[in-house]
Amino acid sequence: MNEQDYKSIQDKAIKQFKEGKSLLGKDGAFAPLLQQFLEAALEAEMSEHLTDAKPQKKNERNGKGKKTLKTNHGPVEIKTPQDRNSTFEPQIVKKRERVLLDSLSNKIIALYGKGMSLRDISEYIEEMYGMNVSAATLSQITDKVIPDIQQWQNRPLDPVYPIVFMDAMHFKVKDNGRIQSKAIYTVLGITKTGRKEILGLYFSESEGANFWLSVLTELQNRGVEEILIAAIDNLKGFAEAINSVYPLCEIQTCIIHQIRNSIKYVASKEQKAFMSDLKLVYKADTKATAEIELENLSTKWGKRYPIVINSWQNNWEKLSTYFQYSPFIRKIIYTTNTVEGYHRQVRKVTKTKGAFTSETALMKLAYLATQEISKKWTQPIPNWGLIIQQLAIHFGSERLRLDI
Repeated sequence: MNEQDYKSIQDKAIKQFKEGKSLLGKDGAFAPLLQQFLEAALEAEMSEHLTDAKPQKKNERNGKGKKTLKTNHGPVEIKTPQDRNSTFEPQIVKKRERVLLDSLSNKIIALYGKGMSLRDISEYIEEMYGMNVSAATLSQITDKVIPDIQQWQNRPLDPVYPIVFMDAMHFKVKDNGRIQSKAIYTVLGITKTGRKEILGLYFSESEGANFWLSVLTELQNRGVEEILIAAIDNLKGFAEAINSVYPLCEIQTCIIHQIRNSIKYVASKEQKAFMSDLKLVYKADTKATAEIELENLSTKWGKRYPIVINSWQNNWEKLSTYFQYSPFIRKIIYTTNTVEGYHRQVRKVTKTKGAFTSETALMKLAYLATQEISKKWTQPIPNWGLIIQQLAIHFGSERLRLDI
């Protein structure tokens, strides 16, 4: 580019700047400069690629292609060098890359993480930056978080988690042309400092004991040596799977899940009376009192609802674990509400999605939502100072590994 060309660009740039117009983009004054810079960089990368090629794999230039890049300031068209062996992998503008600036990519990922659909994001980008970005391109951009997800899923964890919650959330996902219900299984831990942490998110076709065994083994491989209390639902074999990996872990089955499952089998006109009697069981001050009330419940309702009463009796040891702790600890572990609260926040982001196009699309959004939700988990749960001392007394400071 000669001096006259630069003078022309300078005059045009000053004029566009005064008029408040973009200096880049199709008609921007700086577009030729950006175009020239990118094309020169690509040519240099090609020269280096051909120089580094092995002698037995002879290669040479093979013409040029065209690509329109979308930038924060509009589209810029460039010529891209090609090689005969198709082994050239440019770095400054990568193959299939259509959006040039990281700031725009980060903006797109942030909008996606807040629950905006790809169509809404496309309309937003067109309105703000005057460019049309297809849903396919937007999907490729959001795919940039996939390595982050993999790294996050495999990150090292703390050696000890005093309390861990395990539960599932369900979504509609397209699979081989059919819409099916899929579950993401959540492991939420409470750290020794009393803060919530998502230890992992997992897909599985069925919530079986073998699945949870594989999840728990993975947690162990990532550094979790001790879980003191696990709050779970009443899946058959779940407690046994936990204790096979963490034999000293104490299991608390969710009381709320048990109540929900029970009330389904009680006639609607008798539910109020039944619940009034049932509250005397799970809200008792001591386990001994609760067992007396459970016997009273059986005497009064056992003949009418034997399946419900048998369920409470058969699962009583796992349902009643929380009675051995103080009210502060009981309030946390008698239900899986802690992890269900996290699930509700995720659903606020995903509720406009309908059916996800794939498990990958669902996991991307769940991960991004989790990152946003976790930013608010800066404070310990209420009364944690008292709780951690009571846990230390119950389990021993050595198991908690408290530095006091």
